[in-house]
Amino acid sequence: MSRVPSKNTGLEIAVRKLVWAMGYRYRLHARDLPGKPDIVFRGRRKVIFVHGCFWHRHPGCRYASMPKTRQIFWREKFDRNILRDAEHMSALQEMGWAVIVVWQCEMRNPDAVCHKIKKFIETDKL
Repeated sequence: MSRVPSKNTGLEIAVRKLVWAMGYRYRLHARDLPGKPDIVFRGRRKVIFVHGCFWHRHPGCRYASMPKTRQIFWREKFDRNILRDAEHMSALQEMGWAVIVVWQCEMRNPDAVCHKIKKFIETDKL
């Protein structure tokens, strides 16, 4: 697991390229915000988390499969990941930030992701 990158993954870079091509400018991995969001729009007070379906347990997704071995270990790890994600999103919302998640499986349809991000960024309230 030490070889699994926490930032600048291929998925994250693909989302960043979409956002950049849409004409939006952003900051990366703001250390002063809970969870170090992947993409930060400071002026708009909005953040995007780019989550892998396996590691962050996308509900109902076929990529969120459970490994066959060491299931207790994996279940505890995944539960901690889910709890930590919820805590970070809640803390950001309490600070007045709007939050969305772009899931790995959503990137199979980049046009839909572009629409989702544009709607998120352009909408004043969610």
